Amino acid sequence: MRPIALVAALFMTASAMSDRALADTVAKSGRFGGMTLQYKVVLPPGYDSTRAYPTILAFPPGGQDMRIVDGSLARNYRAEAERRGYIVVIPAAPDGELFFDRGERAFPAFLDQILRDYKVQGGRLHVAGNSNGGLSAFHIAALYPKYFVSVTGFPGFLEDATAAKVAALKPLCIYMHVGDQDTAWLSEMRTQVQELRQMGFKVHFTVEKDEPHVIRGLGGAGAARLFNQFDAAAHGCGN
Repeated sequence: MRPIALVAALFMTASAMSDRALADTVAKSGRFGGMTLQYKVVLPPGYDSTRAYPTILAFPPGGQDMRIVDGSLARNYRAEAERRGYIVVIPAAPDGELFFDRGERAFPAFLDQILRDYKVQGGRLHVAGNSNGGLSAFHIAALYPKYFVSVTGFPGFLEDATAAKVAALKPLCIYMHVGDQDTAWLSEMRTQVQELRQMGFKVHFTVEKDEPHVIRGLGGAGAARLFNQFDAAAHGCGN
């Protein structure tokens, strides 16, 4: 269900490809919910602390350690965030505690810190991630929906979908991507999408052609598709 080794190797390679990709990224740490959290923040060119910016909380895949944080930034977020003027905040799992498990204890204190440190457009964040990051994104969004305008899993879905957690997601724009070769996740996600749509949720679901678990077409230049969705969510989820 969670091919950690494959995802970790891919994202560590992406990180190593370009030191420049992280040159302007700010490394930060803090204590939240009794846990020490290491995280990185990408700020737009010419960042002005008095301005509000669209802001993404991104969760890394795999073991969610700092090496994978770096690779995830390089592959899926940094270039497009700089081009469009987004802030991206991406944490590493504290003491290896994944964010859809015990790492959730860093929330909502970490969210409050983001809102204190940065002027977030509309006062709400986008939350996104792939694989274990996608599970984390849906988990945290369902626990604390008032902080978010959209949730994106590529792949990712809501595990332990209790009635209360499902209902909490209804106000959000929901974007879900899965590779057509990723059979286990495809089955889980397709079933959940059908259920959510029957309940009147705003769900955009894309089965990516000829893609495995790690969706190559949403990395590099393809990350523009993710940001198109973030842009659309700010105006009512798009079509």
